[in-house]
Amino acid sequence: MDFDLTEEQNMLKETVSRWSANNYGTLEKLQAVRSEPLGFSQAKWAELAELGILGLPFSEADGGFGGGAVETLMVAGALGRALAPEPYLASVILGGGAVRLAGNEAQRAVLLPGIADGSVRLAFAHSEIQARYDLSDVATSAKLVDGAYRLNGNKSVVLNADAAKFLVLSARTAGSQRNPEGITLFIVPSDADGISIRSYPTQDGGRASDITLNNLHVPADAVLGTAGNALPIIERVVDGATAALCAEAVELMDALTAITVEYLKTRKQFGVPISSFQALQHKAVDMLVAVEQARSMALYASMMAEAEDPDERRTALSAAKVQINRSARFVGQTAVQLHGGIGMTMEYIGAHYFRRLSMIELMFGDTSYHLRRVTAEGGLNKEA
Repeated sequence: MDFDLTEEQNMLKETVSRWSANNYGTLEKLQAVRSEPLGFSQAKWAELAELGILGLPFSEADGGFGGGAVETLMVAGALGRALAPEPYLASVILGGGAVRLAGNEAQRAVLLPGIADGSVRLAFAHSEIQARYDLSDVATSAKLVDGAYRLNGNKSVVLNADAAKFLVLSARTAGSQRNPEGITLFIVPSDADGISIRSYPTQDGGRASDITLNNLHVPADAVLGTAGNALPIIERVVDGATAALCAEAVELMDALTAITVEYLKTRKQFGVPISSFQALQHKAVDMLVAVEQARSMALYASMMAEAEDPDERRTALSAAKVQINRSARFVGQTAVQLHGGIGMTMEYIGAHYFRRLSMIELMFGDTSYHLRRVTAEGGLNKEA
């Protein structure tokens, strides 16, 4: 199988990597941007739009550039390596992905060109505090009253909701709380009456929000896709986001391993660089092996992210996330051990890589959750 990038893909990767290095090449630059009110720079967001990065996943008919999963995940990886705080995952992959997959022609025409040019940002408000990664567990209700919907409920850990112009909200229009049927997606202005957003920083330097819906009035034409049949769309969107996190994590691990090896070469003990100690050399090699194991599964995730068979896609993405989580924990913890106390200080870039890897390990399913999903589907070789 050919894993070589095309000329266009190489150019894309170089463009995003160069932009990321120029804007986030030092911890001081990163901290300055994170300190802005929304946790990222709106000027830099506009620069990404000018480069065509924000419109990459959308078709040309929808104002985008018609890129596929591989190109989208390359961008996620390159931005992630620089710890760039821009809401690419929240707005383009999650929110934009829901509109791309479920929106009608009018909805796509209004929203997707705006995402592509940077004037519109979305947030994907699906997770609820009781769900524990179960995508079908939706307690938020949507009652049809006089031709419109009334939404009530709560959403938790919604990425970059405080920066969003619109929210993609899930709510239950029929069925019991964990019924796969009866879930509906809505597109709603984030400043609509009945929406309360409480925002907070996350441990990796990002932003998230808890959202309360209190008799939120939503017109019937705000439904994304078919009412009551949103779960397959939600699963596809989350699988795509999981693949993006896999790509990001590999770049983070690769960068963290590189700075750890460099630290071993410069840190001296007993008058010699500690890189000369064989035990530490073995640890560094183990980190490299873990990164390459993760890289192979991230490539697999990128290939399977758009698979039409939901069972096949689900199993592949969960298998990839298991390896990513295991590698991320090993690489992150080993890097801290090899650095010593400095590895946990916020004044050192390595600590920020470690925090982001720790966050990725828990996003869209921890290791136990994804192992259960792989087992439930009979494993990767279920036909054997």
